[in-house]
Order: sequence, then structure tokens, then C-alpha cells
Amino acid sequence: MAQIFCSNAIFKTMRIFILSVFLLSTFNLVASEEVEAATEIAENHSEAGHSKSFDPGHMITEHIADAHDWHLWGHTHVPLPVILYTEKGVEVFSSSNFRNHESHNLQPYVGKHYTYILEDEVVHVLNNGEVDHSVSILDLSITKNIVTIFFVFLLMLYIFISVARAYKKNPGKAPRGLQSFMEPLIIFVRDDIAKPNIGKKYERFMPYLLTVFFFIWIANLLGLVPVLPGGANLTGNIAITLTLAAFTFVITTINGNKHYWGHIFAMPGVPAWVLIILTPIEILGVFLRPFVLMIRLFANITAGHIIALAFFSLIFIFGNGGESVGAGLGVGIASWAFTVFMMFLELLVAFLQAFVFTLLSAVYIGSAVEEAHHDSHGEHHPEAETQMIV
Repeated sequence: MAQIFCSNAIFKTMRIFILSVFLLSTFNLVASEEVEAATEIAENHSEAGHSKSFDPGHMITEHIADAHDWHLWGHTHVPLPVILYTEKGVEVFSSSNFRNHESHNLQPYVGKHYTYILEDEVVHVLNNGEVDHSVSILDLSITKNIVTIFFVFLLMLYIFISVARAYKKNPGKAPRGLQSFMEPLIIFVRDDIAKPNIGKKYERFMPYLLTVFFFIWIANLLGLVPVLPGGANLTGNIAITLTLAAFTFVITTINGNKHYWGHIFAMPGVPAWVLIILTPIEILGVFLRPFVLMIRLFANITAGHIIALAFFSLIFIFGNGGESVGAGLGVGIASWAFTVFMMFLELLVAFLQAFVFTLLSAVYIGSAVEEAHHDSHGEHHPEAETQMIV
């Protein structure tokens, strides 16, 4: 029975995941404009030979932000396609055009329609050497986060298709290989997240819950890998978490029944004068729920990266650019130990945040589809939601 359920859930999950990836990619293309090269921009405007001390703030921001190229090491970057929609038409070129191949500093690029400059990972039009804000640009570039989204998409497709084929090929037999790894996770989402919080209608929402759980978990793990295709702080991007929270909000809103909306706009058994105060609070709560989902995932993932990088930065701060080698080595031992500890902790956080996001989504959906009678499931929803929010 579990194998039949897993097989059906995997096929449904694949369909909803393809749609989710498309929406995630579209939203991130338009909404994610973050800082990647603040120091490089400053170097363009600084005088030659002017020495600069180590800037931990820039180093941390560079590693947690989205970018138009993929930084590997030193001055080595993997260029990504820049796609700009302007009033005069579409321009497509490589992000390597923004870099001087000798000095590795950022430089303007003369395109077909305009001259462009990349400042703080935002593309602007240059006119007579100055940024012309009167020219509107829609940046549809394939950034580092977009590449990661599609990599996670392909990886999940491979995993789900392989597991689904294994169920078809060996029906009723004990799982093996990748199938044996995935089945407990799928059953975990079903038995510990969907069933207790949604109730008898849980199967309808399992594809979404499985999609969001594995997407967040895999993206979190990839963020801990320092080399390509890892290293992108995908779930630490507010545009990504906003889109995921919006999915939960839309599903909850569409599937809300009369009982759900009745408790929001006119809670039964409450005096009319109290409803004047209570109803606006309930309506506000409808929008606060996805906001909590968005901020929780974004803040926890970003904070983990910042703490680990901050410990790592202590080596260079105390080393003082090579002038205090002893201090750098001494602090380096402790910083290395704390950084390793944080990386192991991040492995737990990667799973925990995927679990929490999926659990809260199930709680919100369950409250929307709950029937008018108050059973054990109905009593569980507010308790679980209160505990997770606190």
C-alpha cells in the first residue's frame, strides 16, 4: 500500500514541481536584484595603487547574494547570460562583457541599443558617463540563483523518475538503492506532516507538500557546497521565499471552505461589538501567515551563512593583511573549529527548515479545509501553529 501511494505521489509531485520551477524562475528573474560586487565597483572609482583592507561585510554579502556570474576562486568567474528588455528591443550578451579581463574590474559594455553598467548587481544605462534612470530596463538575466533552481529541478526530476520506475519495475517488493532512501522521507511527509494537520483530505495536497519539502531541502544542502553547482544562497533569497510562501497562500485561499472564511469574517459565538476588533485581526492573520513563512526561511538560512562566514573572516581581520601572521594563525584555529561546527549545524538546519516550512504549510491548509465539527485534528492545528511561530 505504501509503495502504491509513493508511486502516485511521485508522479503528481513531478507535475506540480515543473509548474513551481517555472513560477519561481519567473519571479526571481524580475524581483531578485541584490548586491554582489560592491568592492569591485569601488575599485573602479579608486585611485591606482590605493591599498584596501579586508572588508568582511563585502565578503559576506558577496557570498550570500545573487549574481550575474558564478564566482569560483580569485578572479575566476563563470559568465552567465544577460538578457535585457529595453524600449528599443531585447539585448542578449555574456556577463563577462562587464569585466575587464586584465584588471578584473567592472566596466561598461556598449550594446546594440545602449551602453550598460553593472552596479550592485543591477544593470543601468549609461549616458555621457552617468547613469540614466529615465531609461527603463527589465532584467531577465539567467543569474546564479536561476541556474540553481534549474539544477534542483533536474536533480529532483532524476530522483523522482528513478524512484517511480523502480516502483513500477518491482511492485510489491522491498525498496532498493535510491528507492529505499526516498520512501521513508515520503512516508515521513505523509504520516508526520500531512495526515495529522490536514486530515482525511491530505492526499489532495501531498504533491505540493512533497515538492516544497524536497525543493527547500535540496536547495539548502546545495547552498553548503562551496563549488559549482553549489554555493548559491537560494533559500536565503527573499524573492524565492516570497514565491514559496505565495504558493502556500494561494493554495490555502483557494481551498478555504465556508467554515474557514466564516471564522475569519464573523467568528461564531462572538458578540458583534467584539467582531469589530476581532475580524480585522483575523484578516490580518491571513496575510501574516505567508509573511511568517517567508521571513522564517529567509532569516534562518541567511543567518547561518553569515555566522559561518563571520567566523571565517576573523582569520583575515586578526591577520591584518599578512602583517600579524601569528595572530591570524592563532585565531584561525578557533575560527576553523567554529566554522566546521556551524557547517555541521547547517546540515541539521537544512532539513529542519524544509520540515518547518512544509509543516506550517500543512497547518495552514488544514485550517482552511477543516470541517465545521471539532475533532482531534481541529484541536491540533492552533497548537502546532502557535508552537512553530513562537
